[in-house]
Amino acid sequence: MRLAELGVELPPVAAPVASYVPAVRTGALVYTSGQLPFRTGELARTGKVGAAVSPTDAAEDAQICALNALAAVHALVGLDAVVRVVKVVGFVASAPDFTGQPAVINGASNFLGDVFPGTGGHARSAVGVAVLPMDSPVEVELIVEVR
Repeated sequence: MRLAELGVELPPVAAPVASYVPAVRTGALVYTSGQLPFRTGELARTGKVGAAVSPTDAAEDAQICALNALAAVHALVGLDAVVRVVKVVGFVASAPDFTGQPAVINGASNFLGDVFPGTGGHARSAVGVAVLPMDSPVEVELIVEVR
């Protein structure tokens, strides 16, 4: 794990906005709830990707989501317990004609690959949706294997 080398600090775990917990463990897997791009308790931006939000900005938001998901994993089991990133699921609030969801979620995937070199490669889904909670442009959830 290379967060410190990348100059990145884990934020506090984002408080749930509904009835759920940030992460749960079953066996050797930790599943995170969908994480929004919160920075210091506020969304980085709102709106639809391909309209009010550029794909580049949305990819940055996806990276923030992934960082927030890592914070949830860390609070539950500690990041040193992570063996590999298994799956990333990314949701992109998309303008009707926007089809670049995979490139947006690359913001999360590339970040995770940098944090966990050699074990950050993962299965993934990048899904376009009409709207996300709080008008967030992206949401990301993780499944990680832990020891």
